[in-house]
Amino acid sequence: MQVQLDRRLSEQAYDRIMELVLDGSLPAGTVIQERRLAAELGMSRTPLRDALLMLEGDGIVVREGPRLLRVMTMDITRYMENLALRRLLEAEAARLSTGRVPAERLDRIEAQLRSMLQAHADGNPATRAEIRAVDEDLHGAMSEVAGNRQLSAIVHNLRLQTQIFDLKNLPERFADTCREHLEIVEALRGTDKTAAEAAVCRHLDAVRQSIIERLIG
Repeated sequence: MQVQLDRRLSEQAYDRIMELVLDGSLPAGTVIQERRLAAELGMSRTPLRDALLMLEGDGIVVREGPRLLRVMTMDITRYMENLALRRLLEAEAARLSTGRVPAERLDRIEAQLRSMLQAHADGNPATRAEIRAVDEDLHGAMSEVAGNRQLSAIVHNLRLQTQIFDLKNLPERFADTCREHLEIVEALRGTDKTAAEAAVCRHLDAVRQSIIERLIG
């Protein structure tokens, strides 16, 4: 019972720290101060340390000495490397999951994407949390039903890392991303594995091109 409680507290600490990283409260490069963070989260330092070890394993925090942990910095080189890996792995996840994602889940994702697009057009942009939630739902759906746990874990880790970069740097990609995600949803409903794979590749290629245009613009 105690072991389960400790694990639950560690997982809660992990989720809360990850949220702070993704919403910018713990920006890239921030030094983690355990005592201050534990007080902010209202937790003891034991589950906090366990959570930090998990985050270190995911590459979200980086150890720079025996006692120094820092939130990772996602520079452009690392971002592009991660994006290239995601293109390979998520294309395979899409191929494997075509026709296997429950229709009700795809219906929910499609409804959320269309709602956010309409709200955006009406001048009411979605929050970063809302964008991240539907993005995770779609990409998570593909890897979860692909039937390869290692693939799912690696894709999840790569996506966590790239989110640190792209959520705050590519707001102009919002509408295009929604439309590209709708194309992926449509492809996943069918039986053409090549079409689903291609839809994912088009999406990630468009993200890459936006980064290049930003750099040279």
